[in-house]
Amino acid sequence: MRDEYSGFTSRGAEVVAVGPDGVDTFTRYWSREEIPFIGLPDTAHTVAKLYKQEVNLFKLGRMPLNCIVDLNGMIRYVHYGASMSDIPDNETFFRVIDQLNASS
Repeated sequence: MRDEYSGFTSRGAEVVAVGPDGVDTFTRYWSREEIPFIGLPDTAHTVAKLYKQEVNLFKLGRMPLNCIVDLNGMIRYVHYGASMSDIPDNETFFRVIDQLNASS
């Protein structure tokens, strides 16, 4: 997502990454990796529980969860990953965003 971030913003979309790490960890990682989008620490797992993100300790913790939420706060696309590598490619997200933009 970092490398194609402009593809999201040019569609009027924003990327937000939510993770279980604390503010200091997020700040260091975001700075070191030059991540252009928002990183939201969720140490209390509030967001994870709200979106029903699966936790599997045998697979290193939180399973990937990707959502597209519209401007009204409605989830318009959701993908619950079965493993840490089970994440849709950016083209999938672009296609969904383009369809949402075309219908609004």
